[in-house]
Amino acid sequence: MMDQDDKARLFREMHVPGDPFIIPNAYDVGSAKMLAGLGAKAIATTSSGFAFTIGRPDMGNVSRDEMLDHCEDMVRAVGIPVSADLENGFAHDPDGVAETVHMAAETGLVGCTLEDSTMDPTRPSYDFEIAVARMAAAVEAAEELPYDFTICARADGVMLGSYDVDEAIRRLQAYEEIGAHCVYCPMPPGIEDLTKICASVDTPVNALCAGGFTKYSKDDFARAGVARISIGGALARVTHGLIAEIGTAMLGLGDFSGLGKAMPGNEVDKIMKAGEA
Repeated sequence: MMDQDDKARLFREMHVPGDPFIIPNAYDVGSAKMLAGLGAKAIATTSSGFAFTIGRPDMGNVSRDEMLDHCEDMVRAVGIPVSADLENGFAHDPDGVAETVHMAAETGLVGCTLEDSTMDPTRPSYDFEIAVARMAAAVEAAEELPYDFTICARADGVMLGSYDVDEAIRRLQAYEEIGAHCVYCPMPPGIEDLTKICASVDTPVNALCAGGFTKYSKDDFARAGVARISIGGALARVTHGLIAEIGTAMLGLGDFSGLGKAMPGNEVDKIMKAGEA
């Protein structure tokens, strides 16, 4: 079994622009084991998916301790590298973000994504200077660790509607300059914009495959120059979509036919067993 140093080194080496790996986001231990058992080489957590499992909305409604406990459970469950979605680092100031990185490493994680989101809908994104300072503190904290802890620096303002692609590129280039190991602008308007983003930096780029981007294949993302493909909370939302669809039919119409789509329990057990640490 790989130790944390081996996992961290392997995870860093996976990031090759133009030859992306898929890092699916698991929302609980069971989904993590399933994805590992199905062949995932690494998995990520999802802040929204985890929040849904405890009955809360996304965006700042889970505490740092709750999230890190969840991350530790995920790391212990599977034998492959695990990176975490740590929202804005659970802190506004650079020192607080750095502290979160050190705490994340203690759980056995090999990396994390960090946003420039304030979690305040009235002012969704940090100003440029503070956004860069926060990422710089995260990178410095990661470089203090005895293994390759990968910081993926996110520019979320396009997705949140607080700035455009050009500003996202300005931020991603600044994150590259301070040493971020991967950069990420979720949900640009189209694949052409994603291609422009990849061409604007030498650092590996993460792409989110959700919404309109689900029509593209891994090869399409490779041609755009992407290094890794994540799915955010999409798998969790697919699961909740099925609960809503089947539950509505069952409780509203007395129609149980949707339950016939269920996967046999022994097949679930087999795949999860294959994905265990």
